[in-house]
Amino acid sequence: MVTNVQKYPVLLKGELTEPLSRWLWLVKWILLIPHYILLSFLWIAFMIAWVIALFAILFTGKYPRGLFDFNVGVLRWTWRVGFYSYLALGTDQYPPFTLESGNYPADLEVEYPENLSQGLVLVKWWLLAIPHYIVVCMFQGGVGPRYGGLISILVLFAGIRLLFTGKYHKDIFEIVMGLNRWSWRVCGYAALMTDRYPPFRLNE
Repeated sequence: MVTNVQKYPVLLKGELTEPLSRWLWLVKWILLIPHYILLSFLWIAFMIAWVIALFAILFTGKYPRGLFDFNVGVLRWTWRVGFYSYLALGTDQYPPFTLESGNYPADLEVEYPENLSQGLVLVKWWLLAIPHYIVVCMFQGGVGPRYGGLISILVLFAGIRLLFTGKYHKDIFEIVMGLNRWSWRVCGYAALMTDRYPPFRLNE
């Protein structure tokens, strides 16, 4: 029996671009220092926008479109940096300094919700998401887009294999993408961008 699985509103893209440098992954953290500095400020703005959006949804049932697009852009930027570095090591193409989508191997899109539950906004980001937070802690080593946990272990294995063979194991990449997909869905849900509960699955 074939069933149609509806795609979740948070869509994560990551295309493995080969050949990859054997050694570049060892120094990517240095190359990304400018991104880390900018993202630290962007995430402060993200949290301020999140609080404003929470009250806007509570009183109007709407996520202000400008704030929504900005916060999606911050998630997108963060994911591109993670895909280039230690959330995937999926490309050697340096991530762009932009909130917008573009011609890059990694991208993140969130479908804009026309209406959101005014009551659900008070509980979904903490109480309802607790089971997912526990799972994501094992994946990421923390809640949200952080480094550590199962993803880091798998990416380290992939990096060591890349160092000695010049090849990225495709099965590891698919698992890493699945773990990231799960994590970023939870992030989008906790960011109040959808009322649809994240599925407990790695695939799209």
